[in-house]
Amino acid sequence: MSTIRDVAKLAGVSVATVSRVLNKNGYVNKETEQKVTRAIEQLGYQPNAVARGLAGKRTGTIALILPDIANPFFPEIARAVEDVAHRHGYTVILCNSDDQGHKEQSYIEVLKKKYIDGIIFASNTLGEEDVQKMQRNKIPLVVIDRAPNRQLCSVIRSRNYEGAKLAVQHLLDAGCKKIAHIYGPQEFVTAKERLAGYEESVMHFPWFSPSLMVPGYFRVDGGLNAVKELLAKHPDVDGIFAGNDLMAIGALKGLHQLGVRVPHDVALIGFDGISLTEITEPELSTVAQPIYEMGSLAAKVLIEKIETGLEEIQLHELDVTIVERESTRRRQAT
Repeated sequence: MSTIRDVAKLAGVSVATVSRVLNKNGYVNKETEQKVTRAIEQLGYQPNAVARGLAGKRTGTIALILPDIANPFFPEIARAVEDVAHRHGYTVILCNSDDQGHKEQSYIEVLKKKYIDGIIFASNTLGEEDVQKMQRNKIPLVVIDRAPNRQLCSVIRSRNYEGAKLAVQHLLDAGCKKIAHIYGPQEFVTAKERLAGYEESVMHFPWFSPSLMVPGYFRVDGGLNAVKELLAKHPDVDGIFAGNDLMAIGALKGLHQLGVRVPHDVALIGFDGISLTEITEPELSTVAQPIYEMGSLAAKVLIEKIETGLEEIQLHELDVTIVERESTRRRQAT
């Protein structure tokens, strides 16, 4: 018996496009619609009547719950989600949880009552129990970037472990002899993997010490306080890898306050690739995530879940790249 995936493959389109043709929901150009129709006829595909009936009750609305809209990483995610949703005929409701679990829970309860079609989470507080509750309520969901440690749903994130190793190697290549790490909250996979990548890269050096790893909580003030703590313990540190760009910006401010020159005395690199790293003085090197691509893919995966009813748990890990700027150009700064 043919499936919707067989139709999509023969027509050379996505499963979501076949679903839109079947349900007459969202825009599909005439040529594509004809390809899908011919594939359906050729394969003798019979859509599931129950699934189509449920599909007819969709509201055409998805929710995006973000932990901190003030962090430039998340507005770019939101822009990508909205762009893809609009092309598929969906409206996006944006919710800012302010990193507060109770606020996030209240959003979920309101959204359930409004019969939202699905939710994308970029959440600091989403736990395994929350995921299981939504699954019991048949709410399609996708988690982007910061997921619970155990994968229970589809997740879109970058290669955090590999990115951390790239950051450390970049500092070593810049001539650094003692490298520290400012890490994020360890209850989230992103921060945990970045810390693991750092530790794996430096633990064989004679200068390595666990006290070279200091928490910064993914915040600017966390990075500022962390760098002061680090240099009080290890005044000979000459390289710092911050686990996100906000902490790197805070660390840069802290180094300036201490009279430490960047990159002359200490080379500094962050992680994310947000636009603010281009306007600091000096400009910050960073491990850049494909932020827009992550948001776009999250929206596509969610819409496919909504329109096909598929419950498959997917993990998409996207490549990262080093963006070298002044904060690590030690050779040019001598």
